[in-house]
Amino acid sequence: MHNSTYHRMSRDMRADPPATTSPPRLWTVDEANARLPQLRELLDQLREWAVRLSEVHGELRRLTEFWGAEVDAADHADHHLKRRLEAEWKNLSRRIDEAIDALRAEAIDVKALDTGLVDFYSVVGGELALLCWRRDEAEVGFYHSLTGGFRGRRPLPAPGEATTPAADLST
Repeated sequence: MHNSTYHRMSRDMRADPPATTSPPRLWTVDEANARLPQLRELLDQLREWAVRLSEVHGELRRLTEFWGAEVDAADHADHHLKRRLEAEWKNLSRRIDEAIDALRAEAIDVKALDTGLVDFYSVVGGELALLCWRRDEAEVGFYHSLTGGFRGRRPLPAPGEATTPAADLST
């Protein structure tokens, strides 16, 4: 899991999705918690795909570094291996993209596969916010402003408790 491709991919997911006028839905804490069992399974699958994608990338790089352009010749001994690896790369990339896009369509943003960091669009204290959850947490227990990120995480308020204004979450 320490391959640079895997970490680069995970880092790239932290980039905000394209701006839209409003998220497709807003999650309550109970709804987000109910989604966690399926989300855990999907995150595990995504992480497996990302690890395999990293391995395939490494194998392709090694083939190219060793053989150079020769490996692209149809009669080269490793030509079919390279084509198979390229097809696997495309398939894994497509599956990961489709799964991430499907989650985004549900207003769920995967921020990092390695930690299973996920945000759900929600309203906290009357403000649009992100419920923030990591795979190692039993349930959704934190939130942050849309721009606050992980460092701006705050515990969810108890029912009836006042919340920190969203503008202060990024400090």
